[in-house]
Amino acid sequence: TDFYFLFSGLIGRSWAMVFAAGGFKVKLYDIAQQQLTSALENIRKQMQELEELGSLKGSLSVEQQLALISTCTDLKAAVEGATFIQECTPENLELKKKVFSQLDLIVGDNVILSSSTSCLLPSKLFTGLKHVKQCIVSHPVNPPYFVPLVEIVPHPETHPSTTEKTYALMKKIGQSPVKLNGEIEGFVLNRLQYAVISEAWRLVG
Repeated sequence: TDFYFLFSGLIGRSWAMVFAAGGFKVKLYDIAQQQLTSALENIRKQMQELEELGSLKGSLSVEQQLALISTCTDLKAAVEGATFIQECTPENLELKKKVFSQLDLIVGDNVILSSSTSCLLPSKLFTGLKHVKQCIVSHPVNPPYFVPLVEIVPHPETHPSTTEKTYALMKKIGQSPVKLNGEIEGFVLNRLQYAVISEAWRLVG
């Protein structure tokens, strides 16, 4: 099965490594070929370092995992054959909405559209899309390769099967998914983290 990621820095690379470790094909997309070339070089370096430390995930070798990752600068070609799309653009609402609007026009009815957003509500991202039932937030902890927690946050119109498939997929690649029953400002992880961090600063003070 092919998986497709909108590439953006550390999160996109880390997601690609997680899925490749699970034995899945990955397509990294970016508008700039140099970004993709740099990403592959970085992924190779990280995998080799992890292998030397005995910390490489999965049962496949570095070369076998790298062989599962390809790149593409054409959006339509990138999503062809994909069953799960993980958007990893910067935390900018208008940019993310633009990306999902583009994807909405070219994907079929069987692909899941997932966002890595850490704070933008699904209703802000997906409302009005034709494939809104297939949309969901899969919020990772940075970087996903080393911290397996993933918050799965549905849009009010997300179909239950989208949530269940996303949850099962995250389990399959070795992550630790948590399903939220609905969207809430800050999700759960951020709110708990911020509370702990605030109290830590008070203790320091």
